[in-house]
Amino acid sequence: MTTVNRQVLLIEKPKEKLGAEHFRMAEGAMPEPKDGEALVKVRYISLDAANRAWMQGATYRAAVETDAVMPGGGIAEVVSSKAPGLSPGDIVFADTGWQDYAALPAKHLTKLPKVEPLTHLLSVYGIAGLTAYFGLLDIGKPRAGETVVVSAAAGSVGSIVGQIAKIKGCRVVGIAGGKEKCDWLVNELGFDAAVDYKDGALFKALRAAAPNGIDVYFDNVGGDILEACLAQMNLKGRIACCGAVSQYDRTPSATGPRGIPGLIVVKRLIMKGFIVMDYMEQRAEAVAKLQGWVESGKLKVQEDVIDGLENTPAALIGLLAGENRGKRMVKV
Repeated sequence: MTTVNRQVLLIEKPKEKLGAEHFRMAEGAMPEPKDGEALVKVRYISLDAANRAWMQGATYRAAVETDAVMPGGGIAEVVSSKAPGLSPGDIVFADTGWQDYAALPAKHLTKLPKVEPLTHLLSVYGIAGLTAYFGLLDIGKPRAGETVVVSAAAGSVGSIVGQIAKIKGCRVVGIAGGKEKCDWLVNELGFDAAVDYKDGALFKALRAAAPNGIDVYFDNVGGDILEACLAQMNLKGRIACCGAVSQYDRTPSATGPRGIPGLIVVKRLIMKGFIVMDYMEQRAEAVAKLQGWVESGKLKVQEDVIDGLENTPAALIGLLAGENRGKRMVKV
């Protein structure tokens, strides 16, 4: 067994755009599990826009520190255990960080079923799928015949949100960057329409795609896109606030979103932010539903797997630039 633990360190917090120069590869000693801990071998690292948000300061978790292993969730396999309930070969989800191995307290490990492919545990049955499921169904509460709009629609969460909304009988409009992604949403995932926010005429295009207004908006981006959707919300519409990608790796809009709280009051909108961890007690029920939809062919899974721990920084930078379709992850 190897005695070297490859690691990706964050050596500097970016002041503007994230770049390869903010990271470096390092070799650390193989960690030793203490009582109550398990040594795990990282199999897949989850890449999410939130990784970039953590570099800006404390969010729902502590701020990322420099000269330390870059944090991040991952699927891992237990190598050895000094904790009851965990045995070699068990598959777990944890904040493993960007490295080959980690020694972590058992209370921070979530034991997972062994499914094929294993990557689905990070995408449709993982944080992405659960975020889509609970955000749309618990906050958005879509009803058949309503119009649902989702931003970052070609991403890991948005692509699942739109498909669940279709399953629920809604008209679905996706907002994405570029004609190729928009065509994919309509032709492959079954969205009713897609709007290219890079086109420069977002408000007008959104009005054409959703002529009867918006009943549910699933917001992954904030900024100007949130502003455009707010103005077109129907009376008693619901907005699920999941993230603010537009503000993570670029200069935020100087003006927006405008219309808050005026439009929220006048249209009696419900606008609620959430973190998927709030719903973990209901995880099994959600996964069962998602599995049923995947197995029946109603829900298509799109995964973007990058090979090699050393490619993790470039893979995150590419995600922030919109390179990916569906869930992006790194195979370690």
